[in-house]
Amino acid sequence: MRKRCVTGVAVLSVAVATVVPSALAEPLRLRGHGVAPQAKPQRRAGGESFPPLPLPVTPLRRTEKKRQPAPPALIAKVAYGPVNWSVRDGKRVGRRDWLSVTDDVRNLLRWTGRQLGFRYRSFQTNFDKLSYDPAEIPVLYLTGHEPLPELSDEAAGRLRQFLYDGGTILANACCGAPEFTASFRRQMGRLFPHRRLGPLPADHPIFSNFYRIDRVRYHKGTGENSDGPPYLEALNIGCRAAVLFAPYDLANGWFGQDPPDNYQAGRWIVGDDARRLGGNIITYVLACYPYGRMRALQPVLYQQGEPTRDELVVGQIVHDGDWDPTPGGLAGLLRALRENSTLHTQFKRAELQLTDRDIFSYPVLYLTGLREFRLRDGEVEQLRTYLTSGGVLVAEAACGMASFDASLRRELARVLPDMPLTALEPDHPLYSAALDVTRVAYTPLVQQEQPGVDRPMLEGIEIDGALRVVYSRYGLSCGWERLEYPYDRGYAERDALRLGVNIFVYAMTH
Repeated sequence: MRKRCVTGVAVLSVAVATVVPSALAEPLRLRGHGVAPQAKPQRRAGGESFPPLPLPVTPLRRTEKKRQPAPPALIAKVAYGPVNWSVRDGKRVGRRDWLSVTDDVRNLLRWTGRQLGFRYRSFQTNFDKLSYDPAEIPVLYLTGHEPLPELSDEAAGRLRQFLYDGGTILANACCGAPEFTASFRRQMGRLFPHRRLGPLPADHPIFSNFYRIDRVRYHKGTGENSDGPPYLEALNIGCRAAVLFAPYDLANGWFGQDPPDNYQAGRWIVGDDARRLGGNIITYVLACYPYGRMRALQPVLYQQGEPTRDELVVGQIVHDGDWDPTPGGLAGLLRALRENSTLHTQFKRAELQLTDRDIFSYPVLYLTGLREFRLRDGEVEQLRTYLTSGGVLVAEAACGMASFDASLRRELARVLPDMPLTALEPDHPLYSAALDVTRVAYTPLVQQEQPGVDRPMLEGIEIDGALRVVYSRYGLSCGWERLEYPYDRGYAERDALRLGVNIFVYAMTH
């Protein structure tokens, strides 16, 4: 019987390969699991004649391979783990877990390319051969059933830097394998102990940037079929989801097959829903690539030197909802504040828990985020005391994320239960405190959703006739940071800075 080679390992050719995850007693048989992908088609064309030869020799023609022009590489599928040998149906088969579905990402790129009109390719590599340079390979793809290997400190550091430099990790638990899921979450926790890998909010652009995906079809190995909101997890660097993880398998849908009913432990997003979600992921990665690369070069300009008489230190509130999506935002704003007002500020911020007693030494607190968050009871009481004692809270939903907006309104209702947020009137003195910002421009996404909008839309809460809370449900800090995030629902850069200057001037002078 003829042999084929899977990643350099000779195996007997079989029509259906078999995978036996540790959670199963019965083997799982699926097309594409451990089977080598078909060879790429090759063109053969008659070549030009050999160079002229002395007569009477007759020139000969030759036939040679013509390589297809290679499209740029977008995704590297990462190999890991040992080769597992087994005998099935009388044949010896070798399998590596990361090759569980051989053509998943390649088929996804082909399918998505037809929809979007582009050509990108994927290839296979391993952790030892990676350059960890997003300019060479923007996306690393990890998938499998078994746990990921423990990375060395050097590899973990290089992988972390790859993400900070603008790269993306895309991970998929093949067949919804819990072993892979647990190990991937653990590895991300090790790489980023102070960042959270958590569910993407329903309003995240991945669910609407090309296809609008409100619900998907789920399948479980017990034969249970259901539908519900799409579920992905992400870890953010800046406003960008730099790590994307699918605990419900997408790879079999990308390959082009439905899951079997006899796999008791499995869970999938199936069929076209998996492909559409994958297409949105590719769209998001491509759109955010320039932002990620620019963020790697963005300086953070904090001046933490000796105190001065004109020092303004803003206390930024730490919470559990991605509290620091735009770390250079306040620095950019404070620089603009220094250039456009008489407040000669140092570029400083302090990271504060609301339970810290020294929050009362900061005249202004700043609160932003991307996801849902919740304050503890002690934090609610402390913030109430701070505001009723004369402090000012400036808050904004980074990128205009609705999940943060809903949380902010809920938490403020706990802090000041009888004082709802109300819109600032167009003639409110805040809009002319230092600069005239009665007319503003918004980002393209807001203009698309609300054509013709040109008025600032700030809200506030007054206590004893003084404005103590200023809130923007449209993003400000992306404009302060002067980095163009493609999915920002916010104010255009110039007007975000001008509004920010007015907010802080008004807060400090009233």
